[in-house]
Amino acid sequence: MSEVLLRQDHDGIAVLTLNRPGARNAMNGALTTALREAMDWVEDDARIRVAVLCGNGPAFCAGMDLRAFASGEAEAILNGPGGFGGLVRRHRTKPLIAAVGGPALAGGFELVLAADLVVAAPGARFGLPEPRIGLMAGAGGVFRLAVRVPPARAAEILMTGRAIDVDEADALGLISRRTGDGDPRDAALALADEIRRNAPLALTATLALMRAAATSSEPALWAENDRLFADVVASGDAQEGARAFADKRPPTWQGR
Repeated sequence: MSEVLLRQDHDGIAVLTLNRPGARNAMNGALTTALREAMDWVEDDARIRVAVLCGNGPAFCAGMDLRAFASGEAEAILNGPGGFGGLVRRHRTKPLIAAVGGPALAGGFELVLAADLVVAAPGARFGLPEPRIGLMAGAGGVFRLAVRVPPARAAEILMTGRAIDVDEADALGLISRRTGDGDPRDAALALADEIRRNAPLALTATLALMRAAATSSEPALWAENDRLFADVVASGDAQEGARAFADKRPPTWQGR
């Protein structure tokens, strides 16, 4: 059985590759645990100065594995240390670059929004389609997108659940660098190398202050996020959305 997450150390740059290509790198319990442990390695290894997160195959990450959710893995995927993916809530002291070469949807986009920089290839797409399957983007996606892009644009993206392409994401300021190559890994590594050459204490301090400026009200936002998400994820509609997805049929919403 292949590893669900691959780790490489490129001279102080950690490259973490989600490796469930057959499932579009969707997060199940095993991948969540593996990514959490990889982020522990990044933080604990003094040699590692910056990390790159990418996906194997045509998708960056399709979000939560709905089959795993329907079979009882929701707690492991969503509520372990660090939250979804072991990443979206965790305290980090080292820069993280998301290298997106294909769709980053639902929780996959929330992983991207939790990163510090984004390198995107032409095939990258971003979206939070959770309302279409009876859920909400409960891993920080709603409020992180809402504070980064103009309110009317955020509302339209969040309420419709539609995906945006790399051009629109760039215009909204969600991308650090674009690459003409279909695989953004090399461009992300080049950016990571520029960062790696800088003083580590200065980088840590800069990252902390930058995050403080952007997340001064985040504890209150997480509290409200959790209150709302608990009701949504426990609803019959959430179960119906997961079943309908697995059965490849339109869901029948009951509003409860």
